Amino acid sequence: MCSVEHINCFPVLVNILSNTFLRLFNSTQRIRVWSQPFYGTHTPELKSDIFFVCLNYLLILAAGLPPHFAVSSMEDYKVKS
Repeated sequence: MCSVEHINCFPVLVNILSNTFLRLFNSTQRIRVWSQPFYGTHTPELKSDIFFVCLNYLLILAAGLPPHFAVSSMEDYKVKS
């Protein structure tokens, strides 16, 4: 009913259980379950855009962390903790 990988078995199991419960309650509706665990990108332009956005975010984050630690240590020095 499903492949060896666990990530594929769970949606199949949910689908089987859901449709079994629906049949028990005399319903004619069906539930479809699908699994796409990873966001698939097929264009290299999109991949490079995502990479540069993440890189810019990390650079801004890295530039903001050292002043944060410096300010907190100066406050500790002023309070003489």
